[in-house]
Amino acid sequence: MDISKLFAMASPADSGPVWLQFLPFALILAIFYFIILLPMKRRQKKVQEFRTALKVGDKVITTSGIYGVITKLNDRSIQLQIADKVRVEVSRAAVGGLQGEDPVVQDSSSM
Repeated sequence: MDISKLFAMASPADSGPVWLQFLPFALILAIFYFIILLPMKRRQKKVQEFRTALKVGDKVITTSGIYGVITKLNDRSIQLQIADKVRVEVSRAAVGGLQGEDPVVQDSSSM
């Protein structure tokens, strides 16, 4: 048997333009972007805007469930008054939302 005939049998049939073979892959990437990545980016942007807009006097709840009033702000942390003469310092990332409103930060157990 001739070796050139073996290679001819193994080659795929002409299936059209090469870009057409990549179309399903491109569609999967587009679906992944619009269903997963874009909403995640929007959520992260909303959380970042919320955390930068915090100000002294805001009544907040932390992601661990501590209710308090902001008394002091730093770049990376905030000070909460949780009772009379009781203040704790927590990370800005620990603030989950304002009291009485829907939480801005989604807890990891619901995801």
